[in-house]
Amino acid sequence: MAPSSEAASRRRQTRLRREYLYRKSLQGREKASYEQKRLVRAALAAGKKLPTELRASFDKLNSEIQQEDTKTEVQHSHVDDEYGDAGLEDPRVCVTTSRDPSSRLKQFSKEVKLLFPNAVRMNRGNNRVDELIGSCKDSEFTDMVIVQETRGEPDGLVICHLPLGPTAFFTLSGTVMRHDLEGGAAPMSEAYPHIILNNFNTDLGKRIGNVLKCLFPVPKPDTRRIVTFSNDNDFISFRHHMYSKSGKDNVEIHEVGPRFEMRLYQLRLGTLEQKDAENEYVLRPYQNTAAKRQLL
Repeated sequence: MAPSSEAASRRRQTRLRREYLYRKSLQGREKASYEQKRLVRAALAAGKKLPTELRASFDKLNSEIQQEDTKTEVQHSHVDDEYGDAGLEDPRVCVTTSRDPSSRLKQFSKEVKLLFPNAVRMNRGNNRVDELIGSCKDSEFTDMVIVQETRGEPDGLVICHLPLGPTAFFTLSGTVMRHDLEGGAAPMSEAYPHIILNNFNTDLGKRIGNVLKCLFPVPKPDTRRIVTFSNDNDFISFRHHMYSKSGKDNVEIHEVGPRFEMRLYQLRLGTLEQKDAENEYVLRPYQNTAAKRQLL
Protein backbone atom coordinates (compact mmCIF):
# COMPACT_ATOMS: atom_id res chain seq x y z
CA MET A 1 0.00 0.00 0.00
CA ALA A 2 1.32 3.46 -0.93
CA PRO A 3 2.27 5.78 2.00
CA SER A 4 -0.41 8.33 1.07
CA SER A 5 -3.22 5.74 0.95
CA GLU A 6 -1.96 4.15 4.18
CA ALA A 7 -2.05 7.53 5.93
CA ALA A 8 -5.56 8.18 4.57
CA SER A 9 -6.72 4.80 5.83
CA ARG A 10 -5.24 5.51 9.27
CA ARG A 11 -6.97 8.90 9.42
CA ARG A 12 -10.27 7.29 8.43
CA GLN A 13 -10.00 4.67 11.18
CA THR A 14 -9.15 7.38 13.72
CA ARG A 15 -12.15 9.46 12.61
CA LEU A 16 -14.52 6.48 12.81
CA ARG A 17 -13.27 5.65 16.29
CA ARG A 18 -13.66 9.28 17.44
CA GLU A 19 -17.22 9.45 16.10
CA TYR A 20 -18.08 6.16 17.79
CA LEU A 21 -16.72 7.34 21.17
CA TYR A 22 -18.65 10.60 20.81
CA ARG A 23 -21.92 8.76 20.15
CA LYS A 24 -21.20 6.53 23.13
CA SER A 25 -20.65 9.58 25.35
CA LEU A 26 -24.11 10.85 24.37
CA GLN A 27 -25.76 7.59 25.38
CA GLY A 28 -26.56 8.66 28.96
CA ARG A 29 -28.13 11.93 27.78
CA GLU A 30 -30.18 10.13 25.11
CA LYS A 31 -31.36 7.60 27.68
CA ALA A 32 -32.74 10.39 29.90
CA SER A 33 -34.49 12.00 26.91
CA TYR A 34 -35.94 8.63 25.87
CA GLU A 35 -37.36 8.08 29.37
CA GLN A 36 -39.01 11.52 29.38
CA LYS A 37 -40.64 10.90 26.00
CA ARG A 38 -41.81 7.50 27.18
CA LEU A 39 -43.61 9.12 30.15
CA VAL A 40 -45.20 11.73 27.83
CA ARG A 41 -46.46 9.01 25.45
CA ALA A 42 -47.90 7.01 28.35
CA ALA A 43 -49.69 10.07 29.79
CA LEU A 44 -51.17 11.06 26.42
CA ALA A 45 -52.30 7.49 25.66
CA ALA A 46 -53.99 7.12 29.05
CA GLY A 47 -55.46 10.64 29.10
CA LYS A 48 -53.77 11.43 32.40
CA LYS A 49 -52.07 14.57 33.66
CA LEU A 50 -48.44 15.07 32.77
CA PRO A 51 -45.87 14.59 35.55
CA THR A 52 -45.01 17.96 37.10
CA GLU A 53 -41.33 17.81 36.12
CA LEU A 54 -42.22 17.39 32.41
CA ARG A 55 -44.74 20.22 32.00
CA ALA A 56 -42.13 22.89 31.22
CA SER A 57 -40.53 20.79 28.44
CA PHE A 58 -43.76 19.28 27.07
CA ASP A 59 -43.85 21.32 23.85
CA LYS A 60 -40.30 20.33 22.90
CA LEU A 61 -40.80 16.65 23.79
CA ASN A 62 -44.15 16.46 21.99
CA SER A 63 -42.61 18.01 18.86
CA GLU A 64 -39.85 15.37 18.87
CA ILE A 65 -42.41 12.59 19.38
CA GLN A 66 -44.44 13.79 16.38
CA GLN A 67 -41.38 13.59 14.14
CA GLU A 68 -40.36 10.04 15.16
CA ASP A 69 -41.19 6.84 13.30
CA THR A 70 -41.09 3.18 14.35
CA LYS A 71 -37.30 3.07 13.89
CA THR A 72 -36.26 6.31 15.58
CA GLU A 73 -38.61 6.01 18.57
CA VAL A 74 -36.58 3.07 19.89
CA GLN A 75 -33.57 3.83 22.05
CA HIS A 76 -30.23 2.95 20.44
CA SER A 77 -26.85 2.28 22.04
CA HIS A 78 -23.20 1.86 21.01
CA VAL A 79 -23.98 -1.83 20.41
CA ASP A 80 -26.14 -0.81 17.44
CA ASP A 81 -23.15 0.98 15.93
CA GLU A 82 -20.84 -2.03 16.34
CA TYR A 83 -23.17 -4.53 14.68
CA GLY A 84 -25.39 -2.13 12.74
CA ASP A 85 -24.47 -3.71 9.38
CA ALA A 86 -24.72 -7.33 10.53
CA GLY A 87 -26.69 -9.44 8.07
CA LEU A 88 -26.38 -6.95 5.20
CA GLU A 89 -23.14 -8.49 3.96
CA ASP A 90 -21.47 -11.81 4.71
CA PRO A 91 -18.83 -11.52 7.47
CA ARG A 92 -15.16 -12.06 6.58
CA VAL A 93 -13.16 -13.67 9.38
CA CYS A 94 -9.37 -13.77 9.73
CA VAL A 95 -8.06 -16.67 11.84
CA THR A 96 -4.54 -16.62 13.27
CA THR A 97 -2.54 -17.99 16.22
CA SER A 98 -0.25 -16.78 18.95
CA ARG A 99 3.43 -16.52 18.07
CA ASP A 100 5.51 -19.66 17.44
CA PRO A 101 2.53 -22.06 17.38
CA SER A 102 2.92 -25.80 17.90
CA SER A 103 1.80 -28.28 15.26
CA ARG A 104 -1.32 -29.06 17.31
CA LEU A 105 -2.30 -25.39 17.50
CA LYS A 106 -1.72 -25.02 13.74
CA GLN A 107 -4.06 -27.96 13.13
CA PHE A 108 -6.65 -26.49 15.51
CA SER A 109 -6.49 -23.11 13.73
CA LYS A 110 -7.12 -24.88 10.40
CA GLU A 111 -10.23 -26.53 11.84
CA VAL A 112 -11.43 -23.22 13.32
CA LYS A 113 -10.94 -21.61 9.92
CA LEU A 114 -13.20 -24.27 8.33
CA LEU A 115 -15.94 -23.47 10.86
CA PHE A 116 -16.49 -19.97 9.50
CA PRO A 117 -17.59 -19.53 5.88
CA ASN A 118 -15.51 -16.97 3.98
CA ALA A 119 -12.70 -17.25 6.58
CA VAL A 120 -8.99 -16.85 5.84
CA ARG A 121 -6.13 -18.27 7.92
CA MET A 122 -3.10 -16.03 8.37
CA ASN A 123 0.33 -17.16 9.57
CA ARG A 124 1.22 -15.02 12.58
CA GLY A 125 4.99 -14.84 12.06
CA ASN A 126 6.52 -12.00 14.07
CA ASN A 127 3.67 -9.56 13.46
CA ARG A 128 2.60 -7.43 16.41
CA VAL A 129 -1.05 -7.15 17.40
CA ASP A 130 -1.40 -3.60 16.08
CA GLU A 131 0.06 -4.74 12.73
CA LEU A 132 -2.43 -7.61 12.56
CA ILE A 133 -5.38 -5.33 13.32
CA GLY A 134 -4.19 -2.77 10.77
CA SER A 135 -3.82 -5.42 8.06
CA CYS A 136 -7.29 -6.80 8.79
CA LYS A 137 -8.88 -3.34 8.67
CA ASP A 138 -7.14 -2.55 5.38
CA SER A 139 -8.39 -5.87 3.94
CA GLU A 140 -11.92 -5.13 5.22
CA PHE A 141 -12.24 -8.15 7.48
CA THR A 142 -15.20 -7.93 9.86
CA ASP A 143 -13.68 -10.08 12.63
CA MET A 144 -10.34 -11.47 13.76
CA VAL A 145 -10.09 -14.73 15.72
CA ILE A 146 -6.86 -15.62 17.58
CA VAL A 147 -6.32 -19.07 19.10
CA GLN A 148 -3.76 -19.47 21.90
CA GLU A 149 -2.09 -22.41 23.64
CA THR A 150 -0.18 -23.61 26.68
CA ARG A 151 2.32 -26.45 26.11
CA GLY A 152 0.66 -27.45 22.86
CA GLU A 153 -2.90 -27.51 24.21
CA PRO A 154 -5.34 -24.87 22.88
CA ASP A 155 -6.54 -22.89 25.90
CA GLY A 156 -7.51 -19.41 24.67
CA LEU A 157 -9.72 -17.77 22.06
CA VAL A 158 -9.95 -14.05 21.27
CA ILE A 159 -12.68 -12.62 19.03
CA CYS A 160 -12.17 -9.03 17.88
CA HIS A 161 -14.90 -7.32 15.86
CA LEU A 162 -13.67 -4.75 13.36
CA PRO A 163 -13.37 -1.84 12.95
CA LEU A 164 -14.82 -0.59 16.27
CA GLY A 165 -14.83 -3.59 18.60
CA PRO A 166 -15.79 -5.17 20.97
CA THR A 167 -13.15 -7.77 21.86
CA ALA A 168 -14.15 -10.93 23.75
CA PHE A 169 -11.62 -13.14 25.55
CA PHE A 170 -12.42 -16.79 26.28
CA THR A 171 -10.61 -19.66 27.95
CA LEU A 172 -10.82 -23.04 26.18
CA SER A 173 -10.92 -26.46 27.80
CA GLY A 174 -11.71 -30.02 26.77
CA THR A 175 -10.65 -29.44 23.17
CA VAL A 176 -11.26 -32.46 20.92
CA MET A 177 -10.18 -32.06 17.31
CA ARG A 178 -11.75 -33.78 14.34
CA HIS A 179 -9.33 -36.69 14.05
CA ASP A 180 -9.69 -37.43 17.80
CA LEU A 181 -13.48 -37.92 17.69
CA GLU A 182 -14.72 -41.42 18.46
CA GLY A 183 -15.69 -43.23 15.28
CA GLY A 184 -14.19 -40.52 13.09
CA ALA A 185 -15.62 -37.18 12.04
CA ALA A 186 -18.24 -36.60 9.38
CA PRO A 187 -17.09 -34.75 6.24
CA MET A 188 -16.76 -30.99 6.71
CA SER A 189 -19.43 -29.08 4.82
CA GLU A 190 -18.86 -25.54 3.56
CA ALA A 191 -22.56 -24.66 3.64
CA TYR A 192 -23.66 -21.69 5.75
CA PRO A 193 -24.75 -23.24 9.08
CA HIS A 194 -27.79 -22.72 11.25
CA ILE A 195 -26.76 -21.23 14.61
CA ILE A 196 -28.28 -22.45 17.89
CA LEU A 197 -27.74 -20.17 20.90
CA ASN A 198 -29.03 -21.93 24.00
CA ASN A 199 -29.59 -20.30 27.40
CA PHE A 200 -28.12 -16.84 26.72
CA ASN A 201 -30.72 -15.00 28.79
CA THR A 202 -29.08 -12.03 30.53
CA ASP A 203 -28.04 -8.76 28.88
CA LEU A 204 -24.42 -9.93 28.92
CA GLY A 205 -25.50 -13.32 27.54
CA LYS A 206 -27.36 -11.69 24.65
CA ARG A 207 -24.33 -9.50 24.00
CA ILE A 208 -22.03 -12.54 23.80
CA GLY A 209 -24.58 -14.39 21.67
CA ASN A 210 -24.50 -11.44 19.26
CA VAL A 211 -20.68 -11.56 19.13
CA LEU A 212 -20.74 -15.29 18.31
CA LYS A 213 -23.57 -15.37 15.79
CA CYS A 214 -22.20 -12.44 13.79
CA LEU A 215 -19.18 -14.58 12.87
CA PHE A 216 -21.48 -16.55 10.57
CA PRO A 217 -23.45 -15.44 7.49
CA VAL A 218 -27.21 -15.84 7.14
CA PRO A 219 -27.90 -19.49 6.13
CA LYS A 220 -30.30 -20.92 3.61
CA PRO A 221 -33.40 -22.56 5.13
CA ASP A 222 -32.58 -26.04 3.80
CA THR A 223 -28.95 -26.24 5.00
CA ARG A 224 -28.14 -29.37 7.04
CA ARG A 225 -25.20 -27.97 8.94
CA ILE A 226 -25.70 -26.94 12.58
CA VAL A 227 -23.40 -25.01 14.94
CA THR A 228 -24.42 -24.95 18.61
CA PHE A 229 -23.33 -22.65 21.46
CA SER A 230 -24.96 -23.93 24.65
CA ASN A 231 -24.49 -22.04 27.92
CA ASP A 232 -24.53 -24.02 31.18
CA ASN A 233 -23.46 -22.22 34.35
CA ASP A 234 -21.45 -19.67 32.31
CA PHE A 235 -19.54 -22.40 30.45
CA ILE A 236 -20.31 -22.38 26.72
CA SER A 237 -20.23 -25.77 24.99
CA PHE A 238 -19.43 -25.65 21.28
CA ARG A 239 -20.66 -28.46 19.01
CA HIS A 240 -20.71 -28.84 15.23
CA HIS A 241 -23.08 -31.33 13.53
CA MET A 242 -24.54 -32.39 10.22
CA TYR A 243 -27.92 -34.09 10.01
CA SER A 244 -29.50 -36.32 7.38
CA LYS A 245 -32.98 -37.75 6.89
CA SER A 246 -33.14 -41.54 6.44
CA GLY A 247 -36.93 -41.70 6.32
CA LYS A 248 -40.06 -39.67 6.75
CA ASP A 249 -39.66 -39.27 10.51
CA ASN A 250 -36.05 -40.42 11.04
CA VAL A 251 -33.23 -37.91 11.45
CA GLU A 252 -29.59 -38.90 12.00
CA ILE A 253 -27.07 -36.52 13.52
CA HIS A 254 -23.35 -36.80 12.76
CA GLU A 255 -20.75 -34.86 14.74
CA VAL A 256 -18.30 -33.00 12.53
CA GLY A 257 -16.04 -31.45 15.15
CA PRO A 258 -14.09 -29.89 16.64
CA ARG A 259 -15.63 -29.60 20.09
CA PHE A 260 -14.56 -27.52 23.09
CA GLU A 261 -15.80 -25.62 26.14
CA MET A 262 -15.49 -21.83 26.39
CA ARG A 263 -15.66 -19.43 29.32
CA LEU A 264 -15.77 -15.66 28.98
CA TYR A 265 -13.28 -13.84 31.21
CA GLN A 266 -13.18 -10.37 29.63
CA LEU A 267 -15.24 -8.23 27.28
CA ARG A 268 -13.55 -5.03 26.20
CA LEU A 269 -14.98 -2.10 24.24
CA GLY A 270 -12.69 -1.33 21.35
CA THR A 271 -10.32 -3.48 19.34
CA LEU A 272 -7.54 -5.76 20.54
CA GLU A 273 -4.64 -3.31 20.25
CA GLN A 274 -6.43 -0.63 22.35
CA LYS A 275 -5.10 -1.54 25.79
CA ASP A 276 -6.73 1.47 27.47
CA ALA A 277 -10.24 0.68 26.16
CA GLU A 278 -13.04 0.40 28.71
CA ASN A 279 -13.86 -3.07 30.05
CA GLU A 280 -17.52 -3.98 29.71
CA TYR A 281 -17.06 -7.15 31.77
CA VAL A 282 -14.21 -8.82 33.68
CA LEU A 283 -14.48 -12.20 35.42
CA ARG A 284 -14.03 -11.85 39.20
CA PRO A 285 -13.95 -15.44 40.51
CA TYR A 286 -12.69 -14.61 44.02
CA GLN A 287 -15.71 -12.74 45.35
CA ASN A 288 -18.10 -14.02 48.00
CA THR A 289 -21.02 -14.14 45.59
CA ALA A 290 -19.09 -15.55 42.61
CA ALA A 291 -20.52 -19.05 43.00
CA LYS A 292 -24.12 -17.75 43.09
CA ARG A 293 -24.07 -15.50 40.04
CA GLN A 294 -25.25 -16.56 36.60
CA LEU A 295 -23.73 -14.00 34.28
CA LEU A 296 -24.78 -15.34 30.88
